[in-house]
Amino acid sequence: AVQCIRGCSANGDGTCSEGRQDGGDWENRTQGNSVPFSFLRFRSSTVKDCIHEVLKEELENVQYDPEEVPQLTKSLSETIRDRLKEKGFHRYKIVVQVVIGEQRGEGVNMAARCFWDADTDNYAQDVFMNDSLFCVAVAFGSFFY
Repeated sequence: AVQCIRGCSANGDGTCSEGRQDGGDWENRTQGNSVPFSFLRFRSSTVKDCIHEVLKEELENVQYDPEEVPQLTKSLSETIRDRLKEKGFHRYKIVVQVVIGEQRGEGVNMAARCFWDADTDNYAQDVFMNDSLFCVAVAFGSFFY
């Protein structure tokens, strides 16, 4: 049986049978653990779409200016984090990293290393480029047990 931790049961489509908008407080009571179902997980495809949307909205007509980049990266990371929270990832700690550089036709490599639970934690990334700049944004979701 699938139950919300508040006691009501889940419909087949993952919604609360009592119409509650818990945003991720589901448990699998038959297995005796609190690992969320796949429809509430930090899905890379959903997160990547959100990142892509934010980068396109915010950077489409922006020209590279080294004086504005620190504030722009902070603003972008906060916007991405807030939009992901709105999508219902309430049981996740979300960390967003944004890198912006001047477009000069050179290559850039990025790497990250994390210690996490492969069953619940995940990440997504997207790259935005225009004639003046490039931007790489990565969002990491780590499940709160």
